[in-house]
Amino acid sequence: MATFSQWVEGSRPRTWPAAFAPVAAGTGAALHELSVRGEAVDLGLVLPRALIALGVALALQIGVNYANDYSDGVRGTDDERVGPFRLTGSGAARPAVVKRAAVLSLGVGAALGVILTVLSGAWWMLAVGAAAVAAAWFYTGGSRPYGYLGLGEVFVFVFFGLVAVMGTAFAITGAFTLVALLAACAIGLLAVAVLVTNNLRDIPTDTEAGKLTLAVRLGDRRTRLLYAACMIGPFALLVPVMIAHWPAALVLLALPLAVAPVRTVLAGAAGRGLIPVLGATGRVELVVSVLLLIGLAI
Repeated sequence: MATFSQWVEGSRPRTWPAAFAPVAAGTGAALHELSVRGEAVDLGLVLPRALIALGVALALQIGVNYANDYSDGVRGTDDERVGPFRLTGSGAARPAVVKRAAVLSLGVGAALGVILTVLSGAWWMLAVGAAAVAAAWFYTGGSRPYGYLGLGEVFVFVFFGLVAVMGTAFAITGAFTLVALLAACAIGLLAVAVLVTNNLRDIPTDTEAGKLTLAVRLGDRRTRLLYAACMIGPFALLVPVMIAHWPAALVLLALPLAVAPVRTVLAGAAGRGLIPVLGATGRVELVVSVLLLIGLAI
């Protein structure tokens, strides 16, 4: 039976910034929009909705991690794993138990999503939420998981970038804005960089297991270039936001943090040498989102 610490490790805490970051960025975009409108910030409205959005994002992130753990484990993809600890592949927990944990996490995310929908009054968000839950499960679940077809990065960009950032901003302001869109694209790319790090590390084992991730399809060299683009590109995307609202230039303080992991990846780090890069990439995403929140709130 897996211990509590193993369950926490199996939920892959290094990926949690991918849940916090879009909510922080979306909240910043919402506060900027309220300022542009000349409306006073009602913390009684903003804070609860932001926290519920965070609950949705975190529950889905943990859910997709457990679902990935379960699906890869039963398929044997994790039998020769060099990355972070896996519950199913290591034998620490029975597949059925890990599957229940995934379903429970996704269910919590869905329930919180319904609450957020009720508060915002935008009932179409239920369809978006259902799509997010389905995408989380079928990443590696089902008979034809899209994560095995090289489409995982698309899911991450759409749901942990566009949907999470713009959804948070919309839940607070009831509007879609260009600032929210640019912030969503920037955070989405950084979230993709986290997944690219994982898939770059796993190219050898994924190739043997027949898991055709985007990294496997692109090959080692082009995957490293993709990682660099996903890490540096967000800063270029946010230039228009900085021009329109100069305090948003605070995000440039995070640029030096992106240099070290990019250098490590471009220098050819592989296997366990990429595990620290995963944490560093998550930190860059987290710092960018917090600085963007602060900058847009000023």
